[in-house]
Amino acid sequence: MRFRGDRLLVASHNRGKIEEIADLLAPFGVAVVSARDFGLPEPAETGSDFAENARIKAHAAARATGLPALSDDSGIEVEALGGAPGVHTADWAETPQGRDFVQAMTRTWNELERIGAPEPRRAAFVCTLCLAWPDGTDALFEGRIPGRIVWPMRGDRGHGYDPIFQPDGHAITFGEMDRWEKNRISHRARAFEKFVAACFG
Repeated sequence: MRFRGDRLLVASHNRGKIEEIADLLAPFGVAVVSARDFGLPEPAETGSDFAENARIKAHAAARATGLPALSDDSGIEVEALGGAPGVHTADWAETPQGRDFVQAMTRTWNELERIGAPEPRRAAFVCTLCLAWPDGTDALFEGRIPGRIVWPMRGDRGHGYDPIFQPDGHAITFGEMDRWEKNRISHRARAFEKFVAACFG
């Protein structure tokens, strides 16, 4: 499981995510390159869960470059909605003009109201990381932070569904939280802790 190479490809075109991972791995002497650096297309995310989508992205990048590749897939699961939006977290925000997460959050709340979901309306943010090697093997690391859906939206920090998600043990939403605090406790942080412990610990 230990990572013994000196270069890791991050299967993403998101500059912020690439920089975040590069900072995380800098102490281990691992250089981070990205799918953007290689001009790789973004594969269709056709999986039925976060793990499948993470695998699709990581294996496509590893095959194309011959480098070990790390990808992630993440979203929010709402208990009363049977885990929706789940892998469709971003899809609920899609409009002809681009992504509108106010629309996505409003839809989430309206769906809960429509079915009369009882309080607290439990939810969790989930992140699954996949580290894939060119030989087709991989390892998965999941991070999850439980909480509840609140309304109305609170806070203008963060992104996505953050203004309606209040993590357990906190009186404020991710949308109201300082980003350093959020990044310290987030689902992605928890997945990365497992990844680092397994591969570099």
